[in-house]
Amino acid sequence: MVSGPYTSGASSPDGRAANLRAMNRAAAEVWALGLVPVIGVNMALPLIEATGPETYGSVMMPLSLALAERCDACLRIGGRSQGADDEAEVFRRQGKPVFSSISELRDWCVR
Repeated sequence: MVSGPYTSGASSPDGRAANLRAMNRAAAEVWALGLVPVIGVNMALPLIEATGPETYGSVMMPLSLALAERCDACLRIGGRSQGADDEAEVFRRQGKPVFSSISELRDWCVR
């Protein structure tokens, strides 16, 4: 799972889009390592679009955290974000790795 800020530090739609692009770029690097990347925001946004913006709070983090429960490792990128920290904590509680760079993840892949 790639976890990073989405709304944190992004007061505009452009800022949120930039944050999502950063997560998607990291996901492309994860894919290049032969792993299957997932991003909670990418799962949640289409559902929120289908059910209406008023469902944001009941969909975004609950879906992201449920997804984190099912992944093997976390790549935590970007700056401050309570949501991304909460996702990473799911991994730590389960004894699963949390990486802070693609190079750390790469080293883990080749061990």
